[in-house]
This record gives sequence, C-alpha cells and structure tokens, in this order.
Amino acid sequence: MEKITFMPDGEEAAVDFYVLEQTTIGGVNYILVTDAEEEEDGEAYILKAFPGADDHEQVYRMVEDEDELAAVAGVFENMLDDIDLI
Repeated sequence: MEKITFMPDGEEAAVDFYVLEQTTIGGVNYILVTDAEEEEDGEAYILKAFPGADDHEQVYRMVEDEDELAAVAGVFENMLDDIDLI
C-alpha cells in the first residue's frame, strides 16, 4: 500500500495516509485513503485533486459535498468488493 504524506493548510504537523484506490471521474482525480496501515481498521477519506501552484504538483482536499461524496463512494465500493464505505 502506497503511503503519502500531507501537509494540511495552517498546520505544522504532517499527516500520513495510505492509498487504497484511485479513480478519475469526469476528468477529476479522486483517491481513497485510510489512516491505518495494512489490515487495521481505520478511517477512510475521499480526496479530490486540484491543480497546484505548478504543473508538477496536485493539491488534494477532502470531498465535503454530500452528493459528490456519495457518488464517488459508490464508485470506490464497486471497485473494492471487500470494503463498505459508510
């Protein structure tokens, strides 16, 4: 499982997430991440990519719109048979 480190805006501490899956819907990149390694139970988050300051950087933000979150969660559930997103 790929580990990525995020630096939340306005915070000094970095946060590590582990990528479970990624997809592109309507030209927008989304990643499903968890805060737990391997088979541990953890929180899952769906992050949406936005263009960064330069061409080599993407900024990810948590999906907050309820309709968008439900639609993308459904796609990830179909991709990962053994995961139930609540």
